[in-house]
Amino acid sequence: MKKAIKEIAKKFFRIETFESRKSDSLDFTEQAVWDIKNALVAAYEAGERAGFKTGEIEGFEKERY
Repeated sequence: MKKAIKEIAKKFFRIETFESRKSDSLDFTEQAVWDIKNALVAAYEAGERAGFKTGEIEGFEKERY
């Protein structure tokens, strides 16, 4: 799942790393609302593919979501 998160961040937000680079221009970004929406849809779909839809992932509690 970490790989999917990194791919979504790079594709939709052009974020290369989640590590602090100690530079406001690199660590803080502006995002268009449609990019945020598309990233959320991609994350949701990645979760479905990973088994969240069926609850097959260990530790997943349906009532929390």
